[in-house]
Amino acid sequence: MTPAGYGIAMTGTAIPSYRRSARTDYRMWLLLAFGLAFFWAGSAVDPEDNCSADGRECAPWLVPLAQGFGALVGLGAALNMLANPNRGSFVDPATGDLVWWQGRVGASGGDEGRIHPSRIGKIRIVRQDESDDAVSLYDVEGERLFWFDAEVIPWPYERWAERLAGQWPHIVVETEG
Repeated sequence: MTPAGYGIAMTGTAIPSYRRSARTDYRMWLLLAFGLAFFWAGSAVDPEDNCSADGRECAPWLVPLAQGFGALVGLGAALNMLANPNRGSFVDPATGDLVWWQGRVGASGGDEGRIHPSRIGKIRIVRQDESDDAVSLYDVEGERLFWFDAEVIPWPYERWAERLAGQWPHIVVETEG
């Protein structure tokens, strides 16, 4: 079970619990606005008037294409927010395991991983730019654990990783870039 509420909460181990859903993700709202803007523009422009003054450059087919593109993007964002998949991580107070999940809809489903922090060997953070950081979790055998990435922990990732390593000093935090 995940802690109640959205956003960041604290667990007994002082490792922040994190949960984010499609409805609280600004990227879904931007996609919805983008789709609605294209749909509105396609509805407001008359395809026959979409020509240059001399009539040489005319592409009336672009207007319904933009409208269809806007409808597709807007509908996709709206349906994703309706389904409201969520992702996050927390330390299970009963077992002490670090639990993470992605794509969970409702109370079940999605991709989930679990490991006790004593079995974590390394957290690797690769800074590519401010929005495309890559975060990976490795066990003590050096195997990368599935479904653990930047989507399931709060930003800044280094702070979260250092807090985890502060509780379990054997964990190596490796930062590149």
